[in-house]
Amino acid sequence: MSLKVVFMGTPDFAVPTLAEIVGGGHEVVAVYTRAPAPAGRGMALRPSPVQALAERFGLPVLTPATLRTAEAAETFRGHGADVAVVVAYGMILPPAILDAPPLGCLNLHASILPRWRGAAPIQRAVMAGDAETGVAVMRMEPGLDTGPVAMLERVAITPAMTAGELHDRLMPLGADLMHRALGALERGGLAFTPQPEAGVVYAHKITNEEARIDWAEPAARLHDRVRGLSPFPGAFFLADLGRNPGPERVKVLRAAPAAGEGEPGTLLDAAGTVACGEGALRLLRVQPAGKGVMEAGEFLRGRRLEPGARLAGALPA
Repeated sequence: MSLKVVFMGTPDFAVPTLAEIVGGGHEVVAVYTRAPAPAGRGMALRPSPVQALAERFGLPVLTPATLRTAEAAETFRGHGADVAVVVAYGMILPPAILDAPPLGCLNLHASILPRWRGAAPIQRAVMAGDAETGVAVMRMEPGLDTGPVAMLERVAITPAMTAGELHDRLMPLGADLMHRALGALERGGLAFTPQPEAGVVYAHKITNEEARIDWAEPAARLHDRVRGLSPFPGAFFLADLGRNPGPERVKVLRAAPAAGEGEPGTLLDAAGTVACGEGALRLLRVQPAGKGVMEAGEFLRGRRLEPGARLAGALPA
């Protein structure tokens, strides 16, 4: 027999899991996602990736602004679901929702719990220079990613891997893991293990200030930051390019550690090597404000930046 599932998710990361659940023969009785948001040049309302897929499948879609009302809880219980599956939904589930499905609420989380609980586990793992991460299926509790873990799959983070590449690697892995977890749950064989008390690390949301490159930091640390923030929101530096009042923001989407030394923030050669507090970082792919992604050499030639130029500046007030 199949399970009756409420699916709760919003971004691209959640799409393969919804597709896997539907393809696995389970009955998705409702899909919860964030409401359509303004996007694009015209700022027209655009449905979330999960909503777009759900509508193609003909599934009922709900986009409540809150789940913390008696009416929201009553609506949720009315679906008669056996289990809820949550993947990057973007809203906190209150106890009335968590307690509604008889088989609980399962969350697919993109980390090796208890390391990197919270909002940005993929980015934080890369920014920290971790050698591995993974995906975990856990039973949700009121605490932030504190519930017991049923299944976990690990994956290596290679030295040049970006957060975007890791995200794309974990998406299908997570979908398959949740498929297997629901199969075990259906058979009554899904066991849960409490998370250890040691090793808890929180993956806080990325702030604009920490996305700014401080060339006084070691090159190895900046390399991890560039990887961890690529492609979004993008680590950036500021440089006076002589085209706009004040320094212009330039995102760095790919870089590599390089040999070299000098005053931090100084362009050392025409290949895009920039001196850091320790060592140097070679720019490979960048995106100036309002422009497309380009090779660093093309950017340097277009802006007539020569060795000795300073790639630094104060944040705008």
